[in-house]
Amino acid sequence: MATKRWKKWPLWLLVLPVCYAAVVYWRIVDQSGHDESRTADAIVVFGAAEYDGRPSPVYKARLDRAAQLFHHGLAPIVITTGGSGGDPRYSEGVVGREYLKTLGIPDSQLIAETQSDDTAESARRVSTIMYVNSMRSCLAVSDGYHIFRIKQMLAREGVTAYGAPRPNSRPLNFWKRQESAWHEIGSYTLWLFHLT
Repeated sequence: MATKRWKKWPLWLLVLPVCYAAVVYWRIVDQSGHDESRTADAIVVFGAAEYDGRPSPVYKARLDRAAQLFHHGLAPIVITTGGSGGDPRYSEGVVGREYLKTLGIPDSQLIAETQSDDTAESARRVSTIMYVNSMRSCLAVSDGYHIFRIKQMLAREGVTAYGAPRPNSRPLNFWKRQESAWHEIGSYTLWLFHLT
C-alpha cells in the first residue's frame, strides 16, 4: 500500500504546478478584461519606456488613460512611477509627470516616483507615498495583463487597487497573448516567493 502511494508522488509533483499555473493564468486573463474605474484617492500610472525624455507609445497610452480618469474627477492626485533605467538623464516618473502637465493636470496634483526599477519596487514606493499622504485606494493604470500582478503587489502593501487598463492593451495575436500571460505568471510567481 505504501509503495503505491510513493509511486503517485511524481504525478502530484506534475499536477500541482499545472493547476497553479492554470488558476493564475485564468486570473490574469480574467482581470485583463475588467475596467474597474471608480472614485479613489489616487491614480497610479505604472511606467514604461521613455525615449530621450518622451514617453514611448505604450507609456503615452497609459498616461492618456490616467489624464482621462483625472479629468472625469475619479481621483485628485496622479502618481507616475519609474526610475531612469538605461537613461541617466530622465526617469520614467518625471517624463510621465511632465507629459501629464501638457494634458492640463496641475503640477500640485502630480507626484513622480523616480527610483523604482521594477513593478514590485514601484508598488512598495507608491504605497509609502500613499501612506504618507493618507491615501488608501488607487486606480492602477497599466496594460491589461499587468493589472492582476499590480493589484496583488499593492494589496500586500495595504493599498486597495482597482484596475484601469489602457485601451487596446490586450494583444490581438493569440501567441502574443500567450507570451504576455506566461510572462506575468513567471513574474508573479517570483514575486510571490520573494525572489524579486
